Amino acid sequence: MMEQWDQQARLAELRAQVAKLEAEINRAGQAPPRQWRATEYYTAYYATTGFILGGVAATGSLLVNIVGALLFGMQPLELIRVYLTFPMGAQALDFNAVDNGLTLAIGCCLYIGTGMLYGILFQIVLTRFAAQSSIAVQFVVVSALALAVWLVNFYGVLYWLQPLLFGGRWIVEQIPWWVAAITHLVFGWTMLLIYPLGRYTPYRVQSENP
Repeated sequence: MMEQWDQQARLAELRAQVAKLEAEINRAGQAPPRQWRATEYYTAYYATTGFILGGVAATGSLLVNIVGALLFGMQPLELIRVYLTFPMGAQALDFNAVDNGLTLAIGCCLYIGTGMLYGILFQIVLTRFAAQSSIAVQFVVVSALALAVWLVNFYGVLYWLQPLLFGGRWIVEQIPWWVAAITHLVFGWTMLLIYPLGRYTPYRVQSENP
């Protein structure tokens, strides 16, 4: 019983000391510690938001391609089937081998995943170099960047890499150039529409004092 009384007395003493310290701090007018915020371009933040928004833009690009394929009387996921020739080779064009939802679903995931990576590039370019520009300038920037990505992808990388690894240029040869260009342009235009959602806004704590 005596030990419990001693503990309560000690607790009351500590509370009194805390109250005394708080009062001294308030009398001294010491400001609370400043919260951290980015003072320069927040690259890591924009890379993260670009990764997420790139998936959204890739999904929009894929949907436009599906609708276009249906309008031209083609298989809705023909683009995905051809893209699957990169990991699968000519086997991806065999309907008996790639005529199941799981394989095409994996192809869609790969397509969207690639878009997520390119979303980082588009988000950083837009926020770092074109954030203060007019919408017309931003439109030109993303269009040029989308076409540059298409040219590098198809004719700078896939043109020699796919034959080297899989023995054929199915992506470059079977996807019409204008389809590939429009697919990349739609991705870039979608990024232009949604990139403001990933802008960095510092969090501000609301003060309790009026």
